[in-house]
Amino acid sequence: MRKYFGTDGIRRIANTELTPELVYKVAKAGAYVLSKHTDHTPTILIGRDTRISGTLIESAMVAGFLSCGANVKLLGVIPTPAVAYLTRKLKADASVVISASHNTYEFNGIKYFSNKGMKIPDTLEEEIEEIMDSGKLDELTAVSDKIGVSEYCFDLIDEYVYFFRKQFDDVMENNLTDDFIVGLDTANGATSIVAEKVFKTLGIKYKIINNQPDGININQNCGSTHLEGLKKFVIENQLSLGIAYDGDGDRCLAIDEKGNEIDGDKLLAIISSNLREKGQLKKDTIVATVMSNLGLNKYAKDNDLALIQTKVGDRYVLEEMLKEGFNLGGEQSGHVILLDYNPTGDGILTSLMLIKSILESNVTASQLSDKIKLYPQVLINSKVSSDKKYDYDKDENIKDAIEKLEKEFAGNGRVLIRPSGTEPLIRVMIEGEDQEYITQKAQEIANLIQEKLR
Repeated sequence: MRKYFGTDGIRRIANTELTPELVYKVAKAGAYVLSKHTDHTPTILIGRDTRISGTLIESAMVAGFLSCGANVKLLGVIPTPAVAYLTRKLKADASVVISASHNTYEFNGIKYFSNKGMKIPDTLEEEIEEIMDSGKLDELTAVSDKIGVSEYCFDLIDEYVYFFRKQFDDVMENNLTDDFIVGLDTANGATSIVAEKVFKTLGIKYKIINNQPDGININQNCGSTHLEGLKKFVIENQLSLGIAYDGDGDRCLAIDEKGNEIDGDKLLAIISSNLREKGQLKKDTIVATVMSNLGLNKYAKDNDLALIQTKVGDRYVLEEMLKEGFNLGGEQSGHVILLDYNPTGDGILTSLMLIKSILESNVTASQLSDKIKLYPQVLINSKVSSDKKYDYDKDENIKDAIEKLEKEFAGNGRVLIRPSGTEPLIRVMIEGEDQEYITQKAQEIANLIQEKLR
């Protein structure tokens, strides 16, 4: 069990749990682990979102990196995928994003990326923790002319904008029409400025909301976790499409012109179709997680596509893509990885691929989205004892209840039981054709698990 890192870096309440002292240690240990095989002075990039605690955490990280002899380039407020892209482009030794993604402003977090622009694996996070608690940190103190230096490089965001211009300029110029207008919700987060720059550069007409960050309004009733405002905005303004990013800009969800949600599973289906038409979907395969909707399975099967599912987490999707040479994967939440462009989820990239698919298909967003039918899905958390949460499959009553329901579904429904990685909970997820019925069955199984594993 790791002490500091969770499923997506370190994420805690800023300044009380994620203290400057802890951040300083994470920085020193991280710089050592991620650059110990280099024969030069390491360079590390730092980007952050718009949280009020961002500069506090950033200052502690800079101090930690400089104190052990690493140089730092400060990128300022910038989306997570932009940091990943710039890490590779500038051949940096590592990078850090200071963000708590979709969480509320009082949280903040630290995500490390390798020199390849990818989230570091569990093994490296464990090694960083080991160094942090080993007493070795004092040995990593640079002296005299070995102390690192930092520089502000806020203008590097323009390199990220140019990346999109290079990839999508021709497509937009050849297919955009005057009546195609997109609504943008930047969640008062890391995409607040750069999304507008990208859409202006590409000539895409847009109307924007939630792009006035004040340090505490990030994700506040807005962005990809709160789509109600964008739905209303799209309908009232008769827009062609709505796009919602999360706080750090690595995920995207959409709203069609009728106000219906286009989630990550639908995005994967739409983008896979567009790529395959051009012969660009490697091995005709989509990579998703076990939480993807049964409708994505059906879509893949009906369209002669392979669907490979991993455990929950975009890092595991990426691992599978790299291992087998696939180029499209993602999660229901809107993390979509387009490996030919960037080795991490990228909200702006995903939204542009969606727009490209709509324009090239010459249909509305709703018509394109309707090609995949999603099954009703219900998720209920069952409170259990921490030491028993991995024992659900050893109880005969629980096993019998699950097997009976799966047999009843006969391929038109699904039961997924998943212990929480961080809490004393077991998550019961059921999909089927009847929302009321699956809700009843999910509650019955959740109650049974709670009774047996308290």
